[in-house]
Amino acid sequence: MVFTAVINLVRSRGPDEFWRKRKMFKLAAHYIGRPRNCYGITIRSVHRALAYATKGRELKKQDMRELWTQRINAGCEQHGMQVADFQNGLYRNEILLNRKVLADLAVWEPRTFEALALISQQVPEDDEGSSSNK
Repeated sequence: MVFTAVINLVRSRGPDEFWRKRKMFKLAAHYIGRPRNCYGITIRSVHRALAYATKGRELKKQDMRELWTQRINAGCEQHGMQVADFQNGLYRNEILLNRKVLADLAVWEPRTFEALALISQQVPEDDEGSSSNK
């Protein structure tokens, strides 16, 4: 590309603009119609989609936490326990499992979950001695 005047050299944005636009167009490659082809519309569509994706990740995490809580609750009800008592018993016996693992055990390993329920009902030896002194 030959520039005959300095003003044309200044106006040329060069490869930076091409790659910046290409990055946006690649994000919009699966869109249909003008959001795929027109850069101004592409920017708005891509930004909106990225915002929805961020919100969607947060909602997915929230849904998974609710699902885990429901599964743990159902497993505790099978063994005639309250969830708070179950988790408190596990904590007292120094069994530190998160909600995801407990929910997986409740669904896929019911006998293991039953064993955890029995363990959570037991009072550890340390608590027995300290409660009698009071």
